[in-house]
Amino acid sequence: MSVRIIHESEAETLDLPGRRLSWLVNEDLLDAKHLSMCVIRVEPGQTVRPAHSHPHGEEVIYVVSGSGRVLVNGEVSPVREGCAVLFPQGQVHMLQNTGETPMKVACFFAPATTLDNYRFFEDVEFPS
Repeated sequence: MSVRIIHESEAETLDLPGRRLSWLVNEDLLDAKHLSMCVIRVEPGQTVRPAHSHPHGEEVIYVVSGSGRVLVNGEVSPVREGCAVLFPQGQVHMLQNTGETPMKVACFFAPATTLDNYRFFEDVEFPS
């Protein structure tokens, strides 16, 4: 078996509300069986929408660059480059770029997920 490698420039990019998303790790791309991973880019002032949860697993995000805030089950916390955040199974969450530069965030899911497995909450917003 050879080493499986993908560079993010080779991945398809999806334009979704508040972010551009590129899947890098899943069963189709790297034959991963137990996890998935994507990179998202969030422009200044943008919010990843809608708020959502992962009913079947957990998500960990790692802020590669930029700064902003997360909303997890109603609690807002600041994040910046170098922060890792756990979104526990079933907890409603969102991410917002409050900085002056684009945010780049690596998102890890276990077990593996797709957008089809998200549960969406259109009525949840960051408090003003």
